[in-house]
Amino acid sequence: MWFQKQFSLPTRARGSYLITDQVLKELPEIRQYKVGLLNLFVQHTSCALSLNENWDSDVRLDMSDTLDRIVPEAGPNGEALYRHDAEGPDDFPAHVKSALIGASVTIPIKDGKLALGTWQGIWALEFRTAKHTRKVVATIQGEKA
Repeated sequence: MWFQKQFSLPTRARGSYLITDQVLKELPEIRQYKVGLLNLFVQHTSCALSLNENWDSDVRLDMSDTLDRIVPEAGPNGEALYRHDAEGPDDFPAHVKSALIGASVTIPIKDGKLALGTWQGIWALEFRTAKHTRKVVATIQGEKA
């Protein structure tokens, strides 16, 4: 049995955000599945979804800081590094970070619940400085209880 739904994430600026509770709120249908898979796909090229630490918020801060070091907006003297900057200096770095982390996650469903590990949570990572609303397509495939 297949199910699909689109929902929006809250408007946020750059950062890494734990969204597990929002996903569960948006998708009460998960409880109907005995076994299955949930795929979440963000329909944008300057943000990402990930599974990672759900307990210590410092991990989210460190992740954002680390990605900024890996893909800086400017060189050491403030010089431009990229040709694609139509929407500002954070434009192309956001695309690279999205490509590195990815636009989707897939999570097993077991007995009506997401089969996440003890310390795993669903993250939305926003790579643009300005606030954006992001749309997510959720697709469930599985056997209903």
